[in-house]
Amino acid sequence: MEESTLHLGKKISRMRELRGMKQETLAAELGISQQAVSKIEQSPDVEDDALERIAKILGVTPDAVRNFSEEAVFNYFNNFSDNSINQGPIGAHNTCNFNPLDKVVELYERLLKSEQEKLEILKNKS
Repeated sequence: MEESTLHLGKKISRMRELRGMKQETLAAELGISQQAVSKIEQSPDVEDDALERIAKILGVTPDAVRNFSEEAVFNYFNNFSDNSINQGPIGAHNTCNFNPLDKVVELYERLLKSEQEKLEILKNKS
């Protein structure tokens, strides 16, 4: 078995990167220093309470972190892509089951909420 399959710190690091989150952001959310986050990501083991807090910030469960596999992520996206393109007869137009503009607005609102939460955390630290 590869070392990374059991290394929780590496899994946290990779999940954070896939979310587009910097160590500084995770540190601010946890109320610790960026160096402390770096140390966590270098550790093969992470305490359960810390793992629970980190998982919540990453938007996943602690089990999702424990069972994280980069290969599974890429398989998911490859299957998603393979199953969503070129469905139906040749020349048929794929129809979109959602309004793309609604998705953009939803994403914007989530990003805005995230930034407001970060701002609130920084205000509380002052």
